[in-house]
Amino acid sequence: MRATARLRQLLATSTPLVVPGCYNALSARVLERVGFPAVYMTGYGTSLSLLGMPDAGLATMTEMHLNARYIANAVRVPVIADADNGYGNAINVIRTVREYAQAGVAGIHLEDQVSPKRCGHVAGRRVISLEEAVGKYRAADAARREVDPDFVLIARTDARGAHGGSLDEAIRRANAYLESGADLAFVEGPTSLDELGRVCREVKGPIFYNQTGVSPRLGRDQMAGLGIAVTILPGATLRATIEAVHDLAVALRDEGPLAEARFAERFEKHPLGNLHTFAGFDQVRAWEESYLPPEELEKYEGGVGHRPGGR
Repeated sequence: MRATARLRQLLATSTPLVVPGCYNALSARVLERVGFPAVYMTGYGTSLSLLGMPDAGLATMTEMHLNARYIANAVRVPVIADADNGYGNAINVIRTVREYAQAGVAGIHLEDQVSPKRCGHVAGRRVISLEEAVGKYRAADAARREVDPDFVLIARTDARGAHGGSLDEAIRRANAYLESGADLAFVEGPTSLDELGRVCREVKGPIFYNQTGVSPRLGRDQMAGLGIAVTILPGATLRATIEAVHDLAVALRDEGPLAEARFAERFEKHPLGNLHTFAGFDQVRAWEESYLPPEELEKYEGGVGHRPGGR
């Protein structure tokens, strides 16, 4: 079954779908191993991990799309990806949708910000006109129907937190985008439970909720009560990585190389297990046994280092 069809199956249930954010293929594989049924490629995490720069419209479509391709090829679960504002006007959006769909992701969200865009929880955002935005979502819908009708299109509006914006305008736009062909509505930045409740009541379609930054944090029961279809946690793995790398770096600076040895010993007992096993060397060995001449396996005899499969 295609990833797009699997994602639609997940969306068809009455249980809110919790989707953590990943920023590269490695973090996506960890989330998949833990058991999440889908993962989300965060634009903030992509920009910061790939470029070392903030989510301020500095990552190009090529960079974002390539990261999405790497992630989608590294996991079997559906990938929802950030596609920013489509990287141009409605014509650019057509290519953006085609590229992401052909990369193997199951769905994307497109926002109604001007270029250059910026993170949805950072002040200074501006949105394009409603008329222009509707044209972009109509173009996105037409493009996905040509490539894969199951490809999921999520319409994000930043009108709530944009310069001169309001919740009323955000709700109006979300409904217009759903009428233009989007599958889910993503109102960025409600600042209270009351505002979120209005979004869930007044938007006439499934709700995609970004549970971070200025917006309320909710449990599964609260999400189900509000009728939220999907919630993303974009920054969780990114923050965890920054914290872990920082703490290890401090230990290396203060204690020297033996700090890394202690860290490696601890990791051997981690549920993810040996680093080489997690990376997939056992699978490489299995492929070699299946498809290469027997003499190719002689390279393992007497070798030093990790032995795939423990043989």
